[in-house]
Amino acid sequence: MQFKNNLLFARAADRNDPLKKFRKEFLLPKIKNQTLIYFNGNSLGLQPRQTKKFLDQELKDWAQKGVEGHFSAHRPWLHYHKNSKKVLARLTGAKTTEVVAMNQLTINLHLMMVSFYRPSAKRFKIIIEAGAFPSDRYAVESQIRFHGLKPEDALITIGPRAGEHLIRTEDIITLIQQHGDGLALVMLGAVQYYSGQFFKIRTITQAAHGVGAIAGFDLAHAIGNVPLKLHDDQVDFAVWCSYKYLNAGPGGIAGAFVHERHGNNANLPRFQGWWGHLESERFLMKDEFIPMAGADGWQISNFPVLAGAPQLAALDIFDRAKFTQVRKKSIQLTGYLEFLLKDILNTYPYFEIITPASSSERGCQLSLRFPKNGKAIFKNLHQAGVITDWREPDVVRVAPVPLYNTFEEVFRFCSILKKSCAAIK
Repeated sequence: MQFKNNLLFARAADRNDPLKKFRKEFLLPKIKNQTLIYFNGNSLGLQPRQTKKFLDQELKDWAQKGVEGHFSAHRPWLHYHKNSKKVLARLTGAKTTEVVAMNQLTINLHLMMVSFYRPSAKRFKIIIEAGAFPSDRYAVESQIRFHGLKPEDALITIGPRAGEHLIRTEDIITLIQQHGDGLALVMLGAVQYYSGQFFKIRTITQAAHGVGAIAGFDLAHAIGNVPLKLHDDQVDFAVWCSYKYLNAGPGGIAGAFVHERHGNNANLPRFQGWWGHLESERFLMKDEFIPMAGADGWQISNFPVLAGAPQLAALDIFDRAKFTQVRKKSIQLTGYLEFLLKDILNTYPYFEIITPASSSERGCQLSLRFPKNGKAIFKNLHQAGVITDWREPDVVRVAPVPLYNTFEEVFRFCSILKKSCAAIK
């Protein structure tokens, strides 16, 4: 696509967009009847119109059937977690047996680390990225302390080189090899929340396995945003939330991936719960715990149906849109945003794009670093009806989501940003 910096081009691109019909399936925020430019789907995705329909069905079944809804609801509650497996498997590049919707992201991370962080006197170190999302670091540090270790001894961080904003893959590999026999786990965000960098999952996983360590990833900013191949890449485990790009609502049901080589190992240590017990014998109420095969064996409690219904509404859209088409538009939409931003920089060099320039190393988010006046620019954008995301100390995150954002919105956003830069001058 040959980009042009004018409204006619943007509108033509929208007319030719094969995904344009899906925008109408989302409720777009408004203020005083003005539809906002919502570029914050990397924090909270918009509500699909059919979410209410899915929720109402469960409320209706609950009202009419009571406990019998576990077996005779429109979507029987006893097996509710299975309804999301096919689409989640496609979005993560996994087998259906390797994924499960459950809990919240950080809870799932703790559950995974119970199984996959088994420190010994020699092998006890964990690598995470410097500036990881705080909840990930909190979880990792608490797991280290739980095992009687000190974070200052066991926690290793990898950050950008001086004067850079991205973490070089070769530096990650070097650090993994440097710690070698002492390394237990590499735990990174697949897409770094601050910079928007999409890490090379296969390369990092191979390096971790090469020294005998486990490779796990937080997919909060990756699932529904970038192509994933967790099974083929031999990732050991992954966790995610569903309220960002998956549009499952605030605090929506999260999920986990466990590679089948682990999922079929009934002897792998884990925290046990009734819902993870072998389904065919669950109601026999036996004392002995027999885990279900695959990721389902990590379930603890019964599935929260009212939290799961919005996820199904959103996943239905992904199923119909096809992720290959979503990704294709994402590359074009984000590419157009980058093209227009660079034009602004020619006149107003007040910011820099710290997200990778290569589409293979990013999703739809571009992070704009403002050395000065960033907060003022952010507030000006908000007052002009643009919803972006401010992250301390100096970054505005902009995420045009392909399922509901348009080329015209990207053009209008950049026009507003340019005016804001001129005003702040």
